[in-house]
Amino acid sequence: MRDDASAEQGQAGGIDRRGFLSAAAGSLAAMAVLPELGLANMPSARAGIRVGVVGAGRHGRQVLAELSKIAGAEVVGLCDIDERRLSSGLRRTAGATGYASVDELVAADLDAVVVATPTQTHLEVASKCMAAGKHTYVETPLAHTLEDCARMIEASQANDVITAGGFQGRCNPVYKLARGFYRTDSVRDLVSIRAQRNSNETWRTPSNDPAREKLLNWKLDPEVSIGLAGEWGSQQFDVVHWYTGEYPTRVRGHGSIRKHTDGRTIADTIATDLIFADGACMQYMATLANSYQDMHEVFFGTNAAIKLAWSHGWLFKEADAPTQGWEVYANREIFHKDEGITLIADATQLASQGKLQSGVGLPYTSLYYALADFVASIEEGTTPACSIAEAARGTAVGIAANEAVVSGREVEVDLSALG
Repeated sequence: MRDDASAEQGQAGGIDRRGFLSAAAGSLAAMAVLPELGLANMPSARAGIRVGVVGAGRHGRQVLAELSKIAGAEVVGLCDIDERRLSSGLRRTAGATGYASVDELVAADLDAVVVATPTQTHLEVASKCMAAGKHTYVETPLAHTLEDCARMIEASQANDVITAGGFQGRCNPVYKLARGFYRTDSVRDLVSIRAQRNSNETWRTPSNDPAREKLLNWKLDPEVSIGLAGEWGSQQFDVVHWYTGEYPTRVRGHGSIRKHTDGRTIADTIATDLIFADGACMQYMATLANSYQDMHEVFFGTNAAIKLAWSHGWLFKEADAPTQGWEVYANREIFHKDEGITLIADATQLASQGKLQSGVGLPYTSLYYALADFVASIEEGTTPACSIAEAARGTAVGIAANEAVVSGREVEVDLSALG
């Protein structure tokens, strides 16, 4: 299946790719290869978008923090069924009203809702928000089953509101910039992809109340959890779908418990291979037992490799790859025996101000840019960077990867039910 990004990529393929970069030789314009590669679409200060947030857990609190930085977005309502989390969230959100149910929240005077609840509840919550005429941003993974993914698409199409999925790479300025390089001869033909997410954490929140502990620790419940491959991996798998316009056709996986022997059955360490139709392979690993090198993706091409680490990105050229004129102006970093060209969003403008070095890395998190894109889409009536349909397809790959990990067998990726 090919998506809108694939069509766009095919259109770009009609350009003379070598001539495309050569035209930028001798200037930093090559650091902004396509118009889309500038800073993320930002809302104006006059927008006045009244936002409600459903879910005041750890991620919900991150959403509240990022929304507070976005000009034109005002959090006016917060909902959570857990009274302690709701109280904690309200203390962080001056002027917001607390609600114990989604029905009460969507009946309030607000324009949009961000759904930051457990994955298995996304469909029920988001459907109510959409049906109430609220523009809706749904965190990803979109759902825990293919059936819920399909129903989420139906809900988004049945209501005349702006809907967005929370795959953040599509709004990240560094990732947008790097995608332009990926689509040119700077990288050329794809060889393979490697990605990881390593963290030293437990995924467990202790509680003296068994009922509350089950509620808080849904990620460790095999009845609803799609594990590391789904909850974490789908965010990174989507970057590959967006860059290549392709989805894997099958997945192999393995998982085990390497550190957290606390009675859980959900693996704390996984390794997967995502196989594409042309034979390319993405190797992905994730663990809760070690934090080395954190979260990143690497695209290996015949001319160069691109490493993406969410706030930073680098281009590593092969020794025999052709030299482009813009490279003499590029900022560089040394990694062991390799020299990386730092990918700096809006580099041309920063260079003219003598601030190129200060542009290394992003000033905000990827979540900020995704939420800002959603707010700007509401204000301007435009399509968000990640549609619900695209989020459903990306989630489906994560669901298949988790199935491969749990079963230990090869699983086919079937997107036919998602249109």
